[in-house]
Amino acid sequence: MATTSDFKNGLCIEFNNDLFTIVEFQHVKPGKGPAFVRTKLKSLKTGKVLPNTFNAGVKINIARVERRQYQYLFKNDLGYHFMNLETFEQTFINEDIISAPAFLKDGLEVEILFHADTETPLSCDMPAYVVLEITYTEPGEKGNTATNTFKDATVETDAIVKVPLFINEGEKIKVDTRTGEYSERVKG
Repeated sequence: MATTSDFKNGLCIEFNNDLFTIVEFQHVKPGKGPAFVRTKLKSLKTGKVLPNTFNAGVKINIARVERRQYQYLFKNDLGYHFMNLETFEQTFINEDIISAPAFLKDGLEVEILFHADTETPLSCDMPAYVVLEITYTEPGEKGNTATNTFKDATVETDAIVKVPLFINEGEKIKVDTRTGEYSERVKG
């Protein structure tokens, strides 16, 4: 058990029969009335950010969570298979807790958040950017870099990304996994 004075960003708490991480918090001591803590809590199940206010000194259950490095192996009927980089044990998780499953490629290293008491995976965080090869797109136009026009391109994971007109098939691009948008062309 902890109190509101133990709050810090990233702390995982049990609240309303769900697990939340504290995104933001602020202790408020008004001139009149009792102190309170204004927070923004992110649900680990749904990913929604909810505002909430706690009275100062309220007891809160802290959930023990662990972040572990895993490597993506493959996908089948059971789900997405990952291998622990320290113990080499394999685990599989459902698509709904992966932040951007469309950009998972073989060998990609991800960080999986586990509930330490129950050993259940809570979320799978992708790297901010991944480098993917373009498998199909319309032919590019040389010198067409001034316009802000985009075309569809299929990458090696079968995801479709909007890319500038000068990008060609076989080139590698950097994709932002948080937004699914093209970031830059990768040389070499």
